Amino acid sequence: MRLPLASDSDPYLLPIPTPDSPVVLPRWISSRNANPNGRYQEPVWPLGPLIDRPGASLIKIHWRNCPDPMTGQIKQVTWILLNGQLRPTYLQSRGIRARSRGSANEMRETCYEWMRLGRWLYAAGVKDLHAGTDDHWVAYITDRFRTNPTRHHAEETLSRLTDLWAFDQLCTQPIGVTQPPWEREGVDDYLPSSTPQDTGENTTEPLDPTVVSPLLMWAIRMVDELGDDILAAWMDWHRMQQLAATNPSSPAALAALDDYLLPRLAAGTGLPTTEWRGKTVLAATFIAATVGCSVNQVSGFRQRHELSTVQPGPCPLPVPVTGRINGKPWREHLDFNEIPTLMRHLATAAMIVCLYLTGMRPQEVQGLQSGCCPDPEDGDRHLIRSHHYKNVTDDDRNVSAGEERDVPWVAITPVVRAIRVLERMVPEGELLFSSAHHDFARGRQRGGALKNSSMNQRIEDFIAWINRETESHGLQDQGVPQDPHGAIGLGRFRRTLAWHIARRPGGLVALAIQYGHMRTVLDARTSSGYGSRSRRGIHSVLDVETALAAADTAARLRDRLAAGEKISGPAARRALTATVQAPRFEGRTVTQKFAKQAADYLARDGLVLFDNPDASLICVFKRDNALCEPGPNATAPNQFDCRPGCGNAVRLDSHTSELLEDAGRIDQLAAHAPQPLAGRLRATAELHRTTADTHHATAQLVEDLS
Repeated sequence: MRLPLASDSDPYLLPIPTPDSPVVLPRWISSRNANPNGRYQEPVWPLGPLIDRPGASLIKIHWRNCPDPMTGQIKQVTWILLNGQLRPTYLQSRGIRARSRGSANEMRETCYEWMRLGRWLYAAGVKDLHAGTDDHWVAYITDRFRTNPTRHHAEETLSRLTDLWAFDQLCTQPIGVTQPPWEREGVDDYLPSSTPQDTGENTTEPLDPTVVSPLLMWAIRMVDELGDDILAAWMDWHRMQQLAATNPSSPAALAALDDYLLPRLAAGTGLPTTEWRGKTVLAATFIAATVGCSVNQVSGFRQRHELSTVQPGPCPLPVPVTGRINGKPWREHLDFNEIPTLMRHLATAAMIVCLYLTGMRPQEVQGLQSGCCPDPEDGDRHLIRSHHYKNVTDDDRNVSAGEERDVPWVAITPVVRAIRVLERMVPEGELLFSSAHHDFARGRQRGGALKNSSMNQRIEDFIAWINRETESHGLQDQGVPQDPHGAIGLGRFRRTLAWHIARRPGGLVALAIQYGHMRTVLDARTSSGYGSRSRRGIHSVLDVETALAAADTAARLRDRLAAGEKISGPAARRALTATVQAPRFEGRTVTQKFAKQAADYLARDGLVLFDNPDASLICVFKRDNALCEPGPNATAPNQFDCRPGCGNAVRLDSHTSELLEDAGRIDQLAAHAPQPLAGRLRATAELHRTTADTHHATAQLVEDLS
């Protein structure tokens, strides 16, 4: 079977490229794309002309790994892949996920799969693609799937191999690639028999609470408390750089230099120094700007006095220190040498705040621009206008530049402050994480936004800086430990946000009121909420984490009841029903199927359990009974607003033990607190004891309720 070939006027057919043909035809290059193109004959093909997303790496296709006899053939089909598009009639038979053109990265991976096939065929004695047979196709995928890949990965591999046949027939002179047998017989018989857990978005574990809590605290501290000092010092750093570069060499300047350095040299005190190529040398730029001489005169001073090694000394900037850590100034002075590093850490802190407290994907944060979050009128909420990039298509074609979201993000106060800090780092209208403006040390002019690898490394460097600061300030308990699941990558913040909303409604990481607000917005699915344009955005991640938390709560409740604990509360019988009907979710990957199962589970009003450790109870959430004022479509309670007397509450013996322990601690606080605070504390402790007494008077064993 062959795909139908049309006449020479067929717009889907492309001619054989010439050696000087551009790698990417102009029709596929956006007007704002300035990335260099390549020529067909070259050994490396740049794909930058197809990439418009900020933060995306400018990838290339290297032909050195393709066997020589097949390089020309695979090059031809790859060029058609880059510049052609599949017929709509063909796509209609491929299903809802099919599209005429993929992203640059997808096309490169497809090309590399073809190269892998070419190497395998060459090793098997096949020198031309058109000589491949059904037996070759089957033998290749049998060998390819020997490592037992996931079903999803195997399906992608078969699809890419099919594309070799499909795109070959879009050339006026096709090579003659044979149709893979799974196109005639169906793919099921060619996929691996076992199906390990598929990969998908947010497959990594959430950040450990002991890690993300101090990391977020320090990120907010950096933005709110230390940011003004660092930005002021950055302005002075630039001023001194310009002075040092323009100061003339004059006798008066030389005299001033001697007056500045000679007394320090005679006294043996440290001179202003910096590190250069592993050596401690005079800080020529700082000294020249401070004294008013030229950099050459500082170098001459070093040579005259044979200062090959210098005792280290500070380079204090004349900038007041206003920021405080633990109630004390965080620096005696800001040092000229540390300012580019501090600017880097400040930008990283702002990035962490934006990633974690919005639920944005990394590429959405990379695409934010100055001015994306204007101050609202009449005290309304701050909204962030941004682009999204995942699955953005136009006429079945991938759109690398993405598109502006129909629904803006809601920005809580820490996020607004982080954006304002970033806006002071870049020009108006520029990307907030512009590579050119975030290369603080070298000032290299790079295009686009910071890449994922760079941002990941900056997070690790920021954590190392935090731990040095906690050590120097005697705050070791505020350090950031190593995460038990490995490096802290950009993709883990989004999953962690959902985890903490679902499981830590009143904890430190949840930021209490802010996260309560976010839960309300997310559950209401309002037009001004955090979610993406579809249900597969942050909503799906939150649904999965909430469902997992609810299932865990049901399992713990079953175990405690089986161990002999008694249960009380108006929703006790519903709680027992919920424990019996609670599913056991397999895996923790946010796939579309899993997200749908989670959403369906949470929609069972009155039969989903939510643990609330702050209130020492379990909520068997039913909207009509709830006193926490959930929205009309809410699938979870406002756990930060749990109220006594609610018809959804149940307690176990272990909950009352917690209440009595809390009452004892509160009494101790009241004994040292002034009135009327002491009175309020004692009233709270008494309420805890009354609640515990009520439980003991009404609690029943599970056998008595069944």
